[in-house]
Formats: sequence, structure tokens, C-alpha cells
Amino acid sequence: MAFSIPELATKLQTEGDAYKFLEDLRWGEKPVCPHCGVVDDHYFLTPKNGQSRRTRTGTASQRRVWKCRACRKQFSVLTGTIFHGSKIPVRTWVFVVFEMASSKNGVSAREIERKYDLTAKTAWFMLHRIREAMKRDPIAGLLSGRVIADETYIGGKPKNRHRNDRRERSGERKQNPYLTDKTPVLALVSRETGEVRSRVLPTVTKDTLRDAIAEEADMPNTHLHTDGSFRYPRIAHHFASHSRVDHEADEWVRDDVTTNHAETYFSQLKRSIDGTHHHVSVEHLPRYLAEFDFRYSTHENSDTERMGRLVGNVAGRRLIYRDFGQA
Repeated sequence: MAFSIPELATKLQTEGDAYKFLEDLRWGEKPVCPHCGVVDDHYFLTPKNGQSRRTRTGTASQRRVWKCRACRKQFSVLTGTIFHGSKIPVRTWVFVVFEMASSKNGVSAREIERKYDLTAKTAWFMLHRIREAMKRDPIAGLLSGRVIADETYIGGKPKNRHRNDRRERSGERKQNPYLTDKTPVLALVSRETGEVRSRVLPTVTKDTLRDAIAEEADMPNTHLHTDGSFRYPRIAHHFASHSRVDHEADEWVRDDVTTNHAETYFSQLKRSIDGTHHHVSVEHLPRYLAEFDFRYSTHENSDTERMGRLVGNVAGRRLIYRDFGQA
């Protein structure tokens, strides 16, 4: 099943169509109870008029409701997911999820606000809920084999601040305004699978690099590829091997050793932040990284396949606005 936005618009004429579409993507032909986990032991609660039922507020809803024979609880395809409790039409959710899955440069909250007639806060929080589903599974295995490690810095330069910006610079940055206080980001790219895993670092030292890589890679079984940074040789003994290319000597590829994959990822990330989002706060940067990790790691999939994977991750990742903070 392949689709585009015009095809989705034709296929999803009503809210009931959107519910059925999500059911097909998430469950196939076997609904899963989000309360007890029982598979395919439920029955559909058909509305009296065959199409919609009245809610507590008296409005008509086309929500498709199921009841579990095991635990006797009702549920829908939205229960316990990033969509749970949302007042946004399910049809709108489907379109926005597809845009997030298919847009190489991402999509801004302001664009979603304009396109779908939402408030700015609603659009912003909606996209963060989708980014939550783009996060890597917590029980994902460790990387091994050939792994590229590289760092970059996200944010503006202190020397470009307005003279009235009174934010303090810490340590030696107070004496040298040309030293950056940007946010460091580490990316690990598996040459075996094409998967990328990135994260924000507090600082870039041999200890922070070692600890961050240890959480994502099986170091004794990893052949590390890096640039000429002086920090990696200091932790090289933790790995099966360490090879590097010297960019200062205009060396970018040597045999199969290169950091080009990580630099490609960073190039896309920075262009998208600058061109699409314009500004990303440090507080929410990890969620944006998860978004770009997801799309990069699935770049060989079609938009339809990528959306299917994304919808498959929506369960158990609910966000609540009052606990989430402001942009």
C-alpha cells in the first residue's frame, strides 16, 4: 500500500475513515488491547445509527470503539498513544504524521498552524508528540562493527550577539568572545546498517565521548572511524580498532575509513534547523535530533514505509502539555 497526500485526501473523507486507516497501519486485522495486551479477542461496538455516537458533550463522534473480552475495557486505536486525549481531528493527525515522515527538511510548527488552521501552541505540541514517537526504542541493541563518530555544534556564535545581550559566558569564554558556547552534538553512524544515533553532550572531552559511545555501541566489538580529533586516540584502547582520517591534510577517505556519512547527517540537520525551524532551544534539541535520526536511518524506505514504522511506534509515548514546558 503506497500513498501520497492527494491519495490520502481521497481515501480519508471522514473521521471514521481516518480511524480505520490508523487501525490498518497499527494492527492490521488483529486489534491489540492497550490495557491488557490481548491480541484479537475483542469486538467492535457498532453505533446505533451505524456511523456515529453521542459524546458526553452531546456532539456526534465517529470514533471507532472496541471492547476487550479479556479485561472488559473499551479502547480505540488512539488509546495510550501520542494521539491519546487530543481534540485535534484524527484526519488532521494522519496528514501531519505523513508530512513529518516524508519531509526531508522537517516541517515547522508555524507551517502546520497555517495549513491545518491550528493555534501555534497546538501545532508546536503536536509536532513534539510526533517526535516522541520518532525516538529510538529504549531496548534497541548496541551498535557494533564499523561505526563513525563525529561531533558538531548547534547554535549561534557569541560574537554575533547584540551588544545589549547580557547573557554571561562561562570560564575562558569570558576572556575570548570567539570561543563558542554552542551546544555540542555527537553522532554515531553504523556503516553496517546505516543507522545514526545522535545526542547532546554537556562538553566535548574524552570522558564525555567515551561515556556517550559506551551507551550506544558495544565498544570491544566496534571498529571506530573518526576524524583527526586528539580526543579519540585517548579512548582508542576501549575499541576493537581505531582508524581516522586527517582533514587538516585534506584527507577525507582512506580505503573504507571516512567520516563523510556523519558529516552528511550534520549538513542536513543544520540546513533544516536554519531553514525550516530557524531556532531550536537546547531544552528540546534532543527531540529534534530524534526526528532527524529517524528519517536518516530510514532514508532507504519509501514515505509510506516510513510512516508505517512511525505509526508503529506511537504506543506508550504519550506527552502531557502541562508537564512538558513551553517552547
